Amino acid sequence: MREVFIGVLNNFGWAWWIEIDTQQPSCTYYFGPFLSQKEAFDAQSGYIEDLKNEEAQGIAVKLKRCKQPTELTIANDLGEDRNFRSFIYSSQT
Repeated sequence: MREVFIGVLNNFGWAWWIEIDTQQPSCTYYFGPFLSQKEAFDAQSGYIEDLKNEEAQGIAVKLKRCKQPTELTIANDLGEDRNFRSFIYSSQT
């Protein structure tokens, strides 16, 4: 039932998403959807920790209400010779 409710909120752009931008590598990551701002806030530390473990730098976080982004990971500077493991999280907590 919870997943259905999150789906409805997401379709209307009322679900909460975590947007994390990193300077190095130059990427934007989206995590979600979440039912509430508090749920998103509580979850953000885990995603930040994972990015720090991947040695990401210049991390900026935004919590926002929106529809699901078309891309959950947007990599702006990952070349073919770069050894960076891109990952996507989708949490329906």
